[in-house]
Amino acid sequence: MSQSLVTALASQALEGIVEVAESRGELVVRVLPVALVEVCTTLRDDPAFAFDFLMDVTAVDYPGREPRFEVVYHLYSLKLNHRVRLKVGASEASPHVPSVTPVWRGANWLERETYDMYGIQFDGHPDLRRIYLYEEFEGHPLRKDYPKEKRQPLVTRADVEPAQQRRQRERDSERYGRWQ
Repeated sequence: MSQSLVTALASQALEGIVEVAESRGELVVRVLPVALVEVCTTLRDDPAFAFDFLMDVTAVDYPGREPRFEVVYHLYSLKLNHRVRLKVGASEASPHVPSVTPVWRGANWLERETYDMYGIQFDGHPDLRRIYLYEEFEGHPLRKDYPKEKRQPLVTRADVEPAQQRRQRERDSERYGRWQ
């Protein structure tokens, strides 16, 4: 872990940072959800950090713990060749975290994947919908309480395609207006 990175982070005095620690040689920063976008913007824009690459967004499920979920962001600076892992808690009752798509556009699909697999809502996301599973799928398969033997509703391609096409048309008309 780079001590200069810890010093630079401490000098920012960003509100919302709960903990700065080292884990497996990598800097780990715990952030409150309300401060996530501000911290990410600072980490991207400040030349001391220059985290220009969002490598991954995922979640970890800790049943019986509060907050139950931890959303994890892996950041990398191409210019300075250093990494940081951000962690943000999300409760089981209301698993909401602000979206970082305004900071890194590449977060779009990563947040959709996390939503699809864990059910965590990313507030402010431009198009939060399932990315892997079909709309009628019930539950979120990477949650630890998801029953692995669960039977899903039987949906045929003929049932899904017209509904998907209709939803796509509705999304397109909301986004682009009516086609002339």
